[in-house]
Amino acid sequence: MKTFKIAILGFGTVGSGTYEILQTNHDVIRKRIGADFAVSHVLARHPEKAEMRGANPALITSDPAEIFQDEETDIVVECIGGLEPAKTYILEAMRHGKHVVTPNKAVIAANFEELTECARENGVAFRYEASVGGGIPILTSINEALAANNFTRIDGIVNGTTNYILTQMADNDLSYSTALKMAQDSGFAEANPTADVEGIDCANKLSILMALCFDTYIPPQDIPRTGISAITKDDIREAKEKKVLLKLISHAVLLDDGTVDCWIRPTEIPQDHPLACVNNEFNAVVLDADMVGETMFVGKGAGALPTGSAVVGDLIAIMRGRF
Repeated sequence: MKTFKIAILGFGTVGSGTYEILQTNHDVIRKRIGADFAVSHVLARHPEKAEMRGANPALITSDPAEIFQDEETDIVVECIGGLEPAKTYILEAMRHGKHVVTPNKAVIAANFEELTECARENGVAFRYEASVGGGIPILTSINEALAANNFTRIDGIVNGTTNYILTQMADNDLSYSTALKMAQDSGFAEANPTADVEGIDCANKLSILMALCFDTYIPPQDIPRTGISAITKDDIREAKEKKVLLKLISHAVLLDDGTVDCWIRPTEIPQDHPLACVNNEFNAVVLDADMVGETMFVGKGAGALPTGSAVVGDLIAIMRGRF
């Protein structure tokens, strides 16, 4: 029986969540794929922190070359985040013939064409389900179950931090600053929330969605965006009076001439809109396509285990030979 060797780069929230799922559900995954697997390396800048998070000390290394040059390692999971050294590590892994899985939307959105081309050139899989929507299987659905469709429209709530803040402001008549502090205290927002509240995170995700749905790559910095930091209690109250809800919507539509109109901004949506019931840290994406019509995907958009679940789903696909 084949045994796949998996290296995890970075052992923060998602890296440790992925590791936990692989350990906890080892037997059921092994049965479903008809092959065995094991974590071969954990790359960590601070080995003691990785050990505290549950990593086997014997697997921890601080030398990425040890992983790339290990001929027995089949798959690399990049969970470092950010642009560098994540991009360099992904390319290096591919050039050494290793499949790559990552939840890192920033590095994918900024380098989509280069990374996908490198995977093709080296005959390896590059999968990134967890980069959009956390545990929601949206990208796999686009690439596989819905691949017979021409997609025409994307509307989504793809950032849990901003959705949590807007939900709390609406439900509890809170100011933006108070709701943001609640999000930070609850672990839904970073100490520096700029990427979330100014729509940068949404732009990364919408860029990926458009590349897959429309076969059109639009860099995230070219997507018009407005965040939520200027939303006031008066804005929320006014929306309630109009019987609408304010949500940070990521929108893209394929026009008749083949161009794409896209934007990210706080948007008033009717109370009976499919996205109106998506609250707090939950994410949702609504797709419109020519054959299936409208479909909606909802779930937890972040967190160690929901996001780790999507990462492991990609690992399973690779181990089954589906790439």
